Amino acid sequence: MENHDSISPIVKWVGGKRQLLPEIMPLINRTCSTYVEPFVGGGAVFFELQPKKAIINDYNSELINVYRVVRDQPEELIALLEKHNNCNEEAYFYHIRALDRSEDYRTMPDVEKAARMIYLNKTCYNGLYRVNSAGQFNAPYGKYKNPNIVNEVSIRAMAAYLQSGKITIRQGDYREVLKGLRKGTFVYLDPPYMPISSSSSFTGYTENGFSYDHQVVLKQECDKLRKKGIAFLQSNSDCPQIRELYQEYEIRTVQAKRSINSKANRRGEINEVLICYVPDQK
Repeated sequence: MENHDSISPIVKWVGGKRQLLPEIMPLINRTCSTYVEPFVGGGAVFFELQPKKAIINDYNSELINVYRVVRDQPEELIALLEKHNNCNEEAYFYHIRALDRSEDYRTMPDVEKAARMIYLNKTCYNGLYRVNSAGQFNAPYGKYKNPNIVNEVSIRAMAAYLQSGKITIRQGDYREVLKGLRKGTFVYLDPPYMPISSSSSFTGYTENGFSYDHQVVLKQECDKLRKKGIAFLQSNSDCPQIRELYQEYEIRTVQAKRSINSKANRRGEINEVLICYVPDQK
């Protein structure tokens, strides 16, 4: 897996992994036949690795639409982002944010939806993608002086990469992506984290929360991968429930800076865990 051009993520996502790349990258098998990332989010690990053959997935359909549009219509996307950039101010932001409240939104072209999402992501408060229970974007305006809305260099680099390899982009339940995988595959799992306190739960980037019961199901899926001899790495929060669930696996502690928090005093370093499984080489 040769990394030719550095591709930086084009959306800011909750739990993004750019700062943890030095800890994560050495644990990924670069000689794997297929790289699989079922919770791709902002894609920091995926775009750093740039595997030739990969399957990426996310439950968030708006996010997956962005990646498909970047691959298929990068120049149209850039042109629309330039329009948003020229019009950017608070009233315009709320006008664009409100588009998903109308019936017409369902028939809006995919490239327009992708440009809207990137624009909102770059200009909303804290760069926080958040939806309400109806699945409508509801983060407020961020009042940034010079947000990087267009970012054509990253979009073109990402488009060239997504067009070049055997990259499958899927949207839906992560468990569907894990079905039928073969030995030689490497799976990186970056699920919504187990909240470390009742006040820290953040599941706003998909309408469906990810509860402790979901974490238990995810652990069962990891056990299935181990039975098949498929290597995986998972990121999660460092808390007793996760350590207990994965007690038979190798668990490494890493420190991450939490930059997305409305309270500045809660943006310090926090422990996270990397859960590793490497099959015996026979």
